[in-house]
Amino acid sequence: MTTNKKVVEKYMEGFRRSDHQMILPCLTDDVVWIMPGVFEHKGKAAFDEEIENENFVGSPTIQIRRLTEENDVVVAEGSVQCQMKDGNFLDAVFCDVFEMSGGKIRRLTSYQMSLDPAVRFV
Repeated sequence: MTTNKKVVEKYMEGFRRSDHQMILPCLTDDVVWIMPGVFEHKGKAAFDEEIENENFVGSPTIQIRRLTEENDVVVAEGSVQCQMKDGNFLDAVFCDVFEMSGGKIRRLTSYQMSLDPAVRFV
């Protein structure tokens, strides 16, 4: 497994554990995280606040189905499940595009689709 893929795996494991100290070293200081139509966060501080989103309870279950890499871009496809504070349950599939720089995540674009159309991500 390449260095970039290992960083993405570590990042995902950090989210499974809600472990900020595992996730944040995987990021550049000027990291940008975009979920089109939902949010755009710039910098580690903004990213840190989103790790444990106030709309969710506990840590998510994340399964990676495929990691693909070309040059300094890693694409992760998989699924995520998590309990929401409003009583709903998030059951979604995702495609995350990680743009890497120096073995760290510089930019992340997250595309997610709920398998339950009544559940939104915000």
